[in-house]
Amino acid sequence: MRAPLTVIHARTLTLDDALPEVQAVLVGGGRVLAVGSADELRAQAPRAEVLDHRDLLLTPGLCDAHIHLVMYGASLGEVNLAGARSVAEVQAKVAQRTVTTPTGTWIRGGGFLLSELGLGDYPTAALLDEVSPHHPVILYSRDHHMTWVNSAALRAAGITDATADPEGGKIVHPLGCLLEGASDLVVAQLPSPTEAEWLAHAKAGADDLTSRGFVSAHTMAYEEPGAPRAVQTLAARGELPLRVWACLPHQRLEHARELGLALAPGGLFQWGGVKFFADGALGSRTAWLHAPGFADGSGTGIPLDPPELIVERGRQAIDLGLTPVTHAIGDRANTEVLDAYDQLRPAAEARGIRLRIEHAQHLRPQDIPRFRGLTASVQPIHLQADAPMIRTLLPHLEAGSYAFKSLQDAGAILALGSDAPVAPPDVRATFAAATTRLDDGGRRLTPGETISDLDVLRAYTRGPALAAGWNDEGIIRPGARAAFTLWDRLGATAQALVL
Repeated sequence: MRAPLTVIHARTLTLDDALPEVQAVLVGGGRVLAVGSADELRAQAPRAEVLDHRDLLLTPGLCDAHIHLVMYGASLGEVNLAGARSVAEVQAKVAQRTVTTPTGTWIRGGGFLLSELGLGDYPTAALLDEVSPHHPVILYSRDHHMTWVNSAALRAAGITDATADPEGGKIVHPLGCLLEGASDLVVAQLPSPTEAEWLAHAKAGADDLTSRGFVSAHTMAYEEPGAPRAVQTLAARGELPLRVWACLPHQRLEHARELGLALAPGGLFQWGGVKFFADGALGSRTAWLHAPGFADGSGTGIPLDPPELIVERGRQAIDLGLTPVTHAIGDRANTEVLDAYDQLRPAAEARGIRLRIEHAQHLRPQDIPRFRGLTASVQPIHLQADAPMIRTLLPHLEAGSYAFKSLQDAGAILALGSDAPVAPPDVRATFAAATTRLDDGGRRLTPGETISDLDVLRAYTRGPALAAGWNDEGIIRPGARAAFTLWDRLGATAQALVL
């Protein structure tokens, strides 16, 4: 059992402007009690346990501000296609999984990009049939806005050449790929995880984050109801190693109102946001764009939740003390969400709620100043794979893509995440992407948008805390949560320390 009081002796970046760097931190009861020199704190608490980390750097604890936590945990056991460079490589990995999977059982995987597979068009079901004729296969693109399936999966969903596109989705012909809401036709056929499987997925995701140095996470609602229930169960059992701020899909908002769900801070799990989707994603050609759209002539993307709905249900969310949280990738999607948020700002400000835009990936210059006072929840790690696509598909938007410095200078609160399982919650890669702007090919995307190591640290700690309304996190000062990250050097190896 740890002593009631603990002194952590380490070079400490507090992110508190009043005292930005100290030598030691005194902790007790899960809270920071004092900061200062090691001698001062030992004099205050002579019987305190001393943790000597003078060879390391101590900072506020990391928070992944955009993750699908339970989905990520589940993905750790699926076919990993991140970095796959050809259709043949995908086929080989799927074929390998069929060897250990009973006939008729679903094979799931994801992480591929069309551009990295060398494809100029969508792949077909027949390509997967070659290696998996007896197992239904569903493979998610890296952005999770497209699925690639085989014929067995299509048959399970009853999809034929005559099947009409569902609202908010598109069935690609020849059959094999499903965009946006069309993927739900196949996803609905997947066997539902048992309660034990949900718990295992939730624990796997949370434990993985903790092993990378994270102390908290914002989980983003693109999951079945069993997922947040599993996280809540872990919290109730005292088995959740992270503090979690969760988003509710807007489709469940009325049910939540009937149950009396409202913001309930405290504990390691809380409902905090209501999630909307304004559009799709870049890699799947479903991001909603102003004209002229994609440079390859594939159109202007797919709008999803209409702005009027975001305004209407956003007001309902604010009435419950919950934060409207909207996915917006394309420049048109961001414009439309900013217009909607202009109508929501007075009510949000009256409740002390900071409106959020997730991704804010491609922006027109005139829209960047409109982010003042909002949370821009961004994912630098996506830049590494997206930059080549941006130069090819959106050359006219390159200057406003991943505009971290411009958003920060405009007065937005940056909150960094990974969008795992879309990308891994890789701390080192996130720091590198934000501070160098280097893509996977070694080229820089808009170098003027680089931010400093200290900016990244703030956006990985204090930014998410402010976005969630956690005044006691992302900073090291008396009263703050005793949740820290230890580093060998900033942006390198990290480990969580929660007392």
